[in-house]
Amino acid sequence: MTDTIYTSSIPVFKQMLGGLAAILAKAEAHAAEKNIEPTALTQARLFPDMFPLRRQVQIACDFARGVSARLAGAEVPKYDDDEQTFAELRDLIARTLGFIDGLTPAQFAGSAQREIVTRPGTPKERRFDGQSYLLSYGLPQFFFHVTTAYALLRHNGIEIGKRDYMGQY
Repeated sequence: MTDTIYTSSIPVFKQMLGGLAAILAKAEAHAAEKNIEPTALTQARLFPDMFPLRRQVQIACDFARGVSARLAGAEVPKYDDDEQTFAELRDLIARTLGFIDGLTPAQFAGSAQREIVTRPGTPKERRFDGQSYLLSYGLPQFFFHVTTAYALLRHNGIEIGKRDYMGQY
């Protein structure tokens, strides 16, 4: 039987990251068609104190990799998060998907009870069991950043909708 933590995480991350890659491609095409400097979109923010689009994508990928790795008992891959262009952001998503694809359902056995310790900011430390970590922390954080990336692009005139956001399911 496939672990429910695996089926509640990996397919979700893959679906949503696929949708995110597709809307980034649409944004890049829109910028080229309308003769808009791409950085006007990759650096766009909904409000001055919020991260720009490129950082929203980076953080979504960080959560997809980090949550998956911790639940699988694997090493969390570290990336530089220095992507600036649409192509670099799509490559980051592809590398994230490649990492996630390399995880097997067997690695998630017993992960619902596995202790997960996060340190989101010194000296903060949070302890979760695997199920709470995924459902109460990891997925909400991931969806926040994917949704914010979608909202930034939609706000800036990219013709995308719910179907684009949802990706292939």
